[in-house]
Amino acid sequence: MPDLVSALMNVPLTKTVAQTSSTSTSLEHILKVVSTDIELLELKILSDVKTDIPLLNNVADHILSSGGKRLRPALVLLGAEMFDGVDERVMQAAQVIEYLHTATLLHDDVVDGAETRRAKQAVCRVWGNEASVLSGDYLLSMAFHRLTKLRNLEVLELMSETTTKMARGELLQLTRSFETANEEEYLEIIINKTACLFATAIKTGALLAGASGESANKLYDYGMALGISFQIVDDALDYADEKKTGKPVGGDLQERKITLPLSHLLGQANASDRKRLDSILSMEEIAKPQIEEVIELMQHYGSISYTLEFSRKHAAAAKLSIANFPETRLTKSLSDIADFVVSRQL
Repeated sequence: MPDLVSALMNVPLTKTVAQTSSTSTSLEHILKVVSTDIELLELKILSDVKTDIPLLNNVADHILSSGGKRLRPALVLLGAEMFDGVDERVMQAAQVIEYLHTATLLHDDVVDGAETRRAKQAVCRVWGNEASVLSGDYLLSMAFHRLTKLRNLEVLELMSETTTKMARGELLQLTRSFETANEEEYLEIIINKTACLFATAIKTGALLAGASGESANKLYDYGMALGISFQIVDDALDYADEKKTGKPVGGDLQERKITLPLSHLLGQANASDRKRLDSILSMEEIAKPQIEEVIELMQHYGSISYTLEFSRKHAAAAKLSIANFPETRLTKSLSDIADFVVSRQL
């Protein structure tokens, strides 16, 4: 992992705005190439999680029907369509990816003490921490039970490695200190906690549809760069737009998460401003006035602009990863997804 982080850190931070489309296209339109499969997948995601436990049904319905983009399972479908196409095993794998992702959300909201998720009350606020953790455990167990039925050792090993990385990413974030924060550490965190699932999703679809190891690995690289770009934009939006994240502005700051906007600010601030930032981060409770103060400093030092440019660099890297595939509707969709991820700032 350190080698991957170092390689990504060494990619030059150059202007890449021209490489993204000037107009924002909806994700639904971009995914039209697999829209029939996505519609079926949506039904299966919601119906196959039903149990004889009313509490679990209520929790699952609350979070699974709360307007998530389903981008990760869609990547499974796109990865498969690049080769022999979507079959029942691919659909199962797409469900597994969504259940794994949802399980991490249920756990993360407890760890973070979150109030909201996707513009709705977080599960832990409605049914309590115990219900949120146990429901996440159930989804995680169900996901791996479904994985074993695929009878594909390579996919099972890939998924197992990925869930371990995701837990590692969360632990690294939990123990990160603002006093020693740096970009390499930040990148390692988001590779583990977010990007690896994007990479695994598209590679899994490709493997199940007969892709060669070389082709599957190229798609893995695409998914990794895409996931990095996605998380970086999310971290920027946390300081910009509650409507686009479904979470209160400055939530990461209140939780002392040293994401890229704050890491950049800490590195660029003069002695006086750095002293003030250290004071804010040491407060027992960070309230709205302090959040607004930090956002003003980010604007002054260009931290949000820097963060968004960093995301464009990785979106461009994602597109470069698929440059050797034949130009088709599918590769255009993958390229457009990379543009969509960074256009969420608009």
